[in-house]
Amino acid sequence: MTTDFTPLRSVLYMPSSNARALEKAKSIPCDALILDLEDAVAPDAKVEARDAACAAAASGEYGRRTLTIRVNGIGTEWHDRDLAAAAAAGPDAVVVPKVDSAAEVQQLVAALEQAGAPDHTRLWAMVETPIAILDALAIARASERLAAFVMGTNDLVKELYAEHVPGRAPILGSLQTALLAARAAGIAIVDGVYNDVKDTDGFLAECEQGRQLGFDGKTLIHPGQVEGANAAFAPSEQAIEDARGLIAAWEDGAGAGVVTYRGKMVENLHVESARRTLAIADAVAALEA
Repeated sequence: MTTDFTPLRSVLYMPSSNARALEKAKSIPCDALILDLEDAVAPDAKVEARDAACAAAASGEYGRRTLTIRVNGIGTEWHDRDLAAAAAAGPDAVVVPKVDSAAEVQQLVAALEQAGAPDHTRLWAMVETPIAILDALAIARASERLAAFVMGTNDLVKELYAEHVPGRAPILGSLQTALLAARAAGIAIVDGVYNDVKDTDGFLAECEQGRQLGFDGKTLIHPGQVEGANAAFAPSEQAIEDARGLIAAWEDGAGAGVVTYRGKMVENLHVESARRTLAIADAVAALEA
């Protein structure tokens, strides 16, 4: 099966002010990189980080990884120059924090196009405020250039005066609202970060929760989290076997009325899900080849 599906199981933030980190990122087996100009970069290092991120994006040295640049937010002193420089560098996407409206999406897209961004450079919008959650569908549908939502769960928790707790009950409604909007608009959506890099069990549990909810993958703050995210958001061997078996049963039973697989009735919606599972598996295999 051929597919243009792009895996985003593991999306790793890397500080663009750290030359060693940018070099190391070339060998980390993540699906995507966010070369960060925002939170991970001190104000006096912003310009140098911008130049380094743009050089990295234009280098062609990061293999099959989806390569993105996170600019500083709308209204900051660095935003306009960040966006113009990133557009000229031509990464796979430009990530913008705190996108709160459809109008802001359109403003960002216009700025990218004015700066000469190539067609393949998409916009990823970070969803991390109450207003963004409430307007998520309008934001998701605002432009064909918008390709993904990135959940900013730390800021969302702060904005809601909520708490970080296992299971994320305080923000589950927000996560699901953003997921609904992304799926309705046909764009990707990546879960927020897990802050405690030493808590492997907690991290893996949150990856599993994210996969069950329907996220495409998870943003990460440490290379040690990549392996767990890759495993959690890839179809298991059993899931691949079941998908192939279900599709075979469906095709063998064409025109026979009721089709079953392992004792369960098979409908077209099950076949579509199985084909998506195999598309993801094929895309992951191609990325790791």
